[in-house]
Amino acid sequence: MKKLTEIARFTPHLDAMVEFYQALLGTAPAVRAEGIAIFMLGETKLFLHRSYTPKEGELPPENHLAFTVADVDAACEELASAGVKVEVPPKDYYWGYSAYLRDPDGKLIELIAGEADS
Repeated sequence: MKKLTEIARFTPHLDAMVEFYQALLGTAPAVRAEGIAIFMLGETKLFLHRSYTPKEGELPPENHLAFTVADVDAACEELASAGVKVEVPPKDYYWGYSAYLRDPDGKLIELIAGEADS
């Protein structure tokens, strides 16, 4: 089973977004560092990123949902066999082992390795 673990939002207005979500949620970010803020919504992170111009080979700064799966490779194989195109095959990043695909509306979806609910 897949578990929604992150809602990622990219913005050129990070400080304003942090203020907005702090007012909306009634709490300060759990993490605030240069270019990012993370609000915890139960077990799900609202991850706010400052927009950036990607360097060659970097992922684009696109809003996306991230789902934790126990086995990224197996999840990608299962999705591919169901006709879903995996846009960025599984690989290691500094935040973990992830793969990326798009939903029918073209929105980016991340699958990240971790402990998923069974």
